[in-house]
Amino acid sequence: MFETLKQQPADKILALIQMYRDDPRDNKVDLGVGVYKDATGLTPVMRAVKAAEMQLWETQNSKAYTGLAGDPAFGDAMVDLVLGGSVPRANVAAAATPGGTGAVRQAFELVQMARPDARVFVSNPTWPNHLSILAYLGMEMVPYRYFDEETRGVDFDGLIADLKTAKKGDLVLLHGCCHNPTGANLNGAEWDEVIKVLLETGATPMIDIAYQGFGDGLQEDAAATRKVAAAVPECLIAASCSKNFGIYRERTGLLMVVSADSSAQALNQGSLAYLNRQNFSFPPDHGARLVTMILNDAELRADWQAELEDVRLSMLGLRSQLAAELQRLSGSDRFGFIGQHRGMFSRLGTTPQMVEKLRADHGIYMVGDSRMNIAGLNAQTVPILAKAIIDAGI
Repeated sequence: MFETLKQQPADKILALIQMYRDDPRDNKVDLGVGVYKDATGLTPVMRAVKAAEMQLWETQNSKAYTGLAGDPAFGDAMVDLVLGGSVPRANVAAAATPGGTGAVRQAFELVQMARPDARVFVSNPTWPNHLSILAYLGMEMVPYRYFDEETRGVDFDGLIADLKTAKKGDLVLLHGCCHNPTGANLNGAEWDEVIKVLLETGATPMIDIAYQGFGDGLQEDAAATRKVAAAVPECLIAASCSKNFGIYRERTGLLMVVSADSSAQALNQGSLAYLNRQNFSFPPDHGARLVTMILNDAELRADWQAELEDVRLSMLGLRSQLAAELQRLSGSDRFGFIGQHRGMFSRLGTTPQMVEKLRADHGIYMVGDSRMNIAGLNAQTVPILAKAIIDAGI
């Protein structure tokens, strides 16, 4: 049977990890893996998560299933965190998933179940797993212009022109904040224009929000998602808790389906429960339980928000330091975009050949499309990276 299987393409980031591990150089810098790291290179367990785990260990008396859509309290807490009352809770169907990736996968399957011929508009570039899942499901993808290679900002005119070709029954995939892999985000006025196009075309938006709190702040990063959800007849939202709660390995996410009124909620909720049952039956609960405890406890929530803000400010500080060091070394402001980008990532906007030169000559590891994880830096490695970029002739 299995002799018919074909070797699948190697994951480029996993291959990069192994190359980094095998590199004997002491001054090597890992900017490839998409996880937050502190100044010591550790991805720490957040204080509030530790405290919630201790409480849970003391009080939890059963590991029985919660429900096909997970604990309703988790859905309530996350809907409030992401949507903040921008739409009535009764209009939102929600289901827990194994991480934000699980939410993305379930969203695509829901669209495929409802509209088998739906086209999915994806930003160019986007998170590679978006493309991989869509290809696996056999769904038609339509790229829309997003990243301007010259300015390293958003090609907004191209984006709007491409989105205007969408139609009712199509899905438009948007990043709620901290665009991955570029770090370049839409501003408020640009989001208004996107909403206008969505209303004109009748296409349905899907928002992937994986970095709430990593960009401009917890509320600020949710503003675009809330604006879209309040303006359009229906939308999908895939939310991740991996980054802002630091619980990567607990695989904690939520898929939301927002409708214009509460009459569609029961059908949407039943469809989400059905899809969960087909794919993994009951979703994992440990991470979801911790998130629920933190969001519903004033003291834990305040400590979590304070630590999350420290994380955000740390990444902004690294961005500012890198942009300033590159300006000093280059004598120009052509790298100012790094300070303007938000979230964990920036796309340097150079060729795969230059990325390989950075690795071979300077021990700088980043993805071939020049996406670099800003959180992989610290105050000591910023000057190393800046010098390598200039020496490489970027």
